[in-house]
Amino acid sequence: MDEQKQSLIEVVAGPEDAGQRVDRWLASKLDGVSRARVQSLIRDGHVRAGETIGEPRTPVKPGAVYTVTLPQAEDTGVEGEDVPLDIVYEDDDLIVIDKPAGLVVHPSAGHASGTLVNALIAHCGDSLSGIGGVKRPGIVHRLDKDTSGLLVVAKSDAAHQGLAEQFQSHGRDGRLHRSYLAFVWGKLSLPAGSIDARLGRSRANRMKIAVTRGIVGRSAKTHYEVIDVFPGETPGGDVSLLRLVLETGRTHQIRVHLAHIGHPVLGDPTYGTGFKTRLGALSGKAKDVASSLTRQALHAAELEFEHPISGKKLKFSSKLPADLEQLGEALKPTHVKPTEKKRSRRLK
Repeated sequence: MDEQKQSLIEVVAGPEDAGQRVDRWLASKLDGVSRARVQSLIRDGHVRAGETIGEPRTPVKPGAVYTVTLPQAEDTGVEGEDVPLDIVYEDDDLIVIDKPAGLVVHPSAGHASGTLVNALIAHCGDSLSGIGGVKRPGIVHRLDKDTSGLLVVAKSDAAHQGLAEQFQSHGRDGRLHRSYLAFVWGKLSLPAGSIDARLGRSRANRMKIAVTRGIVGRSAKTHYEVIDVFPGETPGGDVSLLRLVLETGRTHQIRVHLAHIGHPVLGDPTYGTGFKTRLGALSGKAKDVASSLTRQALHAAELEFEHPISGKKLKFSSKLPADLEQLGEALKPTHVKPTEKKRSRRLK
């Protein structure tokens, strides 16, 4: 291997380190290197203590000198592009973006360029220290192309691991909280509640997600709270503004769950069947604004998490973007003076 493309780090084990797993111990000693990355280095033969360490579970020997070879992070192969970003927060380890509707998060077969990842590679440059040995932004959660709102991305290997652990727990350990706002069809029978329905790939259309029966699919739970209700011009035209919190994070979870209980998101082209036929029940102005929607009326409004390196609690909020703000204003009855938005309690 080219000497210029690797660095050597030596760590001496003390008496207090004896018997610890070498992967866990090295991860605690190497700044910015996750345990998963250490395990990969061990399996690739980059860790020695007189001889090559072959197993991550190998116990540490006191007095031994452990030599770790850190290869330079490889390029991801994805080109950086000058795509405008609304950056809410950034430091050496992570970046928080307020994503607009229409922006794809990750390159795919249908979207090879112009994605958030392309934009982050260009924006972050050399500050991407290497995640899993590759210079790339660490995507720990995603928003659908046509869902707007807050998204956090890791810039370092250790931050990626720490954030991934928080998102895998979905807030059950108190570190992570995120909520969404959605305009949905109809008036819900309860002011707050939960939707508990397993999700899996639709048998009729593999591009869609569907509610499954029995033990098929993956568990999924969504909590909702009604923030406001806008009466329609005629029966069938009621629209509700909901605040939603996920207990799990499945693909299209909010959209599928809301459609499942008969209250699909406005503008949802995939799960909002009957959207165009319902438009006639809205008032003139609301009908015009709703007809012009080019995406589902869903927005990631709140994001709280524990900084994976400093441990500091970070909290961010995002107002409704212009198109959804305009929708909310158009839905208000003209004879009622707009009131201050209600402050809702946090859903657990």
